[in-house]
Amino acid sequence: MNRVTIFLTGVGTTVVVASLAVGYLKSSLTKILIDLCGTEERASFWTAFSNVTLILVPLIFALHYRPETGPETSLVFEMGSQLEYALIGLVCSVLALGIVLSIFIPRRPVGQ
Repeated sequence: MNRVTIFLTGVGTTVVVASLAVGYLKSSLTKILIDLCGTEERASFWTAFSNVTLILVPLIFALHYRPETGPETSLVFEMGSQLEYALIGLVCSVLALGIVLSIFIPRRPVGQ
């Protein structure tokens, strides 16, 4: 395979993995945001914002990777390296989202 095919396959896989993560988190995230924002309209905006962030950050990381080619280049290892970058981006965006949300979730004293 040539570099372009490896690169585009990795980018496509990144979009699929990030979309699966968004799908997995969406219902829980929407419920938390409705509670924090007070209205469904505000929560819808922040859910959409979060979804876009959870897709674009890993995509940016994946786009940064440039596969190498040569007689000893393995498609699996090149894709693995690109997905490593993408998953780092996904973890960073999920952690950032979690930190921001945890700041705004009100703390209740123990026993109440």
